[in-house]
Amino acid sequence: MIILGFSNPINWVRTRIYAFLIWAYFDKEFSIAEFSEGAKQAFAYVSKLLSQCKFDLLEELVAKEVLQVLKEKVTSLSDNHKNALAADIDEIVYTSTGDISIYYDEKGRKFVNILMCFWYLTSANIPSESLSGANVFQVKLGDQSVETKQLLSASYEFQREFTQGVKPDWTIARIEHSKLLE
Repeated sequence: MIILGFSNPINWVRTRIYAFLIWAYFDKEFSIAEFSEGAKQAFAYVSKLLSQCKFDLLEELVAKEVLQVLKEKVTSLSDNHKNALAADIDEIVYTSTGDISIYYDEKGRKFVNILMCFWYLTSANIPSESLSGANVFQVKLGDQSVETKQLLSASYEFQREFTQGVKPDWTIARIEHSKLLE
């Protein structure tokens, strides 16, 4: 399978400028390529825990307000929809940086938010009419049976506080999975 992903050139330049600003002013170790790879791994891990309703393991990774909303939404999903939340790292076909923002709050604290968009294949049995933007693929490897997969999308927003003396951890401040978590 060949996946072609094109990002908006203006957005691409904008994210590179913001990535440079993060590197220049906040963290000399920051690399958007390394961040994207880490975000991809975090997405696979967090989405798997979400699908298994292991919310206690997500407490250090996801913002408390977001986790509370996720608990309500995920527990009410059908098993097929829960299974569709899980993205295997080998099934992530495309990753892109959606947006980067740098801001200061009223107390002078410094924050960086990075929105990452992921497209992944899932074998979960979901009616394709219920998901807008989902594409169905038939996958056949050699003489094996045909497997039907759907292409789903998810957006995770990562946030880090860069105020001096604060623990340098990224947390997930927003999670969206196509039409699964609405």
